[in-house]
Amino acid sequence: MQPFHHPCTPIDVTNSAALKPSPSDEVLAREISHNGDEHAFRVLYRRYTPGLYQFALRLLGGNEFDAEDVLQETWITAVKKLPEFRWEASLKTWLTSIALNLCRSTLRRKDRRWLQVDEDVSKARATHESERIDLETALSQLAAGYRAVLVLHDVHGYTHEQIGQALSISANTSKSQLSRARKNLRTMLAPYELEPKRIGP
Repeated sequence: MQPFHHPCTPIDVTNSAALKPSPSDEVLAREISHNGDEHAFRVLYRRYTPGLYQFALRLLGGNEFDAEDVLQETWITAVKKLPEFRWEASLKTWLTSIALNLCRSTLRRKDRRWLQVDEDVSKARATHESERIDLETALSQLAAGYRAVLVLHDVHGYTHEQIGQALSISANTSKSQLSRARKNLRTMLAPYELEPKRIGP
């Protein structure tokens, strides 16, 4: 048991864990892949899970159950493949690519034509000023193909070439999907404008 420090007794904090720099992703990954270090895994898990979960949640239209499944499978896959990771990209980018592929599989399982959408397709639109919806809700109501491109491009900074490779579509298709996604998003977020009432006959 550690000795009790009297409130007036100076405490040596030179070796405090709080003052130690957080280990790099590469150091932690090496500990996990070589030694099966659970503590190192927990550090990486806490570091990247919030962002990965939000990424999956947005791509999957706000479906929390699917997002949780994708998150779990992302980490399982990552731990298995960690020894093969060459660090040519950041760990965050690599983890995100794993999550993206799992999201694609989930969407494809539900609808094989999820990337083949018509212009101006959206699940719902605000129909009254009191029914205006927020950005996250509007995003969840975009067609899956539009949503994927918009999230990858506008939120995560993917280029159209990268999106094309990730989603197995052309860069031009990505650009077209993004344009339509933004158009639909603006439509859903735009304030409802009441038609002027006619006065008299």
